[in-house]
Amino acid sequence: MALHVIVGAGPVGTATARLLAGRGEEVRLLSRRGQGPDGVQLVAADASDAATLARHTAGATALYCCAGPAYHRWATDWPPLGAALLHAAESSGAVLVTTGNLYAYGAVDGPMTERLPARPNSKKGAVRAKLWADALAAHEAGRIRTAEVRGSDYLGAGTLSAFTALVLPKILAGKRASAPADLDAPHSWTYVGDVARTLIAVAADERAWGRPWHAPTAPARSLRSLATRAAELAGAPAARLTTMPAAALRLAGLFSPAAREMVEVQYQLRAPFVLDSSAATAAFGIEPTPTDDALLETIKN
Repeated sequence: MALHVIVGAGPVGTATARLLAGRGEEVRLLSRRGQGPDGVQLVAADASDAATLARHTAGATALYCCAGPAYHRWATDWPPLGAALLHAAESSGAVLVTTGNLYAYGAVDGPMTERLPARPNSKKGAVRAKLWADALAAHEAGRIRTAEVRGSDYLGAGTLSAFTALVLPKILAGKRASAPADLDAPHSWTYVGDVARTLIAVAADERAWGRPWHAPTAPARSLRSLATRAAELAGAPAARLTTMPAAALRLAGLFSPAAREMVEVQYQLRAPFVLDSSAATAAFGIEPTPTDDALLETIKN
């Protein structure tokens, strides 16, 4: 039985742990609080401590980074965690598969594919771009084996996005919701279960290493369309949405670190933001979960 080590007990880490445990694999899940689903070994640890992470990864076949530092602490918390992951992968020989996102591409015109260069236009995008550049350099030098799985804004149990934080609770309560977005721009929404399936598939296939992959993602839907469908599925009153002015978000940022960090990535919500995930579906045979199914899980959890 192979040992799989997961860092991070958020939505993706939890989904990955459950899938692996369901297959009969030995799973060790590290988080600061030592929390997670039943059926896996739960460890309370600081994964950014290189020696600690290396000790818990010894003998592992695969190391999955599913961690998510606080949004306003990416610049300070990601670099030491990234360095610790590279050290653990090198010392253990485990393949490192990291959960990434689309920030490193910056603002682009048209659907995003894995062939796009890294051209970040935000501080957070620069952080993510460097994490992947460092991992890829170590891979190409023969020090580690690695790949990255990228998704758009998440749907699924416990997920956090502009939709789940600002829109969905209001819609379910029959109230008007406001979001800092073009409500009718097409936007990709990735189901966390599909991210987990892709992480596991990539880790098991050496032909997939040394490059990024986009997690299979259903066709893009506007925020208004998504909210309308969520209300229908939940049996709530018809969705009512308004656009939050950029100035209002900046004002909220004076009091909320999370809102303050959203200002520099407004381009993701104010214009089309579409992910092309056809490469992963072709390579691994993973079809994206229907949006209705992903929404139902989001609503129930």
